[in-house]
Amino acid sequence: MSRRCELTGVGPMIGHNVSHSNIKTKRRFLPALAPVTLQSEALGQSFKLRVRNAALRTLDFKGGLDAFLLKAKDADLSARALKIKRQVKAKLAEQTAA
Repeated sequence: MSRRCELTGVGPMIGHNVSHSNIKTKRRFLPALAPVTLQSEALGQSFKLRVRNAALRTLDFKGGLDAFLLKAKDADLSARALKIKRQVKAKLAEQTAA
């Protein structure tokens, strides 16, 4: 399983450990991923995703999963998140047409 956030697309970054004597060794900065169950209000169901802790704060700020997905770029989302986004778009289009 990849260490990549399913909503923001953030993955591991590379940097250096710097010792007291200024010796630099390579290291990886891994994102703080958490398995979370998120509720979609438009679809009326919940989805399990691996999301960064920072993305959870962004979800609260934007107004939930549906609002976040509609504004997110398709390139940043995982395949599962893209599928949810398409379902939400279709449901909202269906509600506005009726």
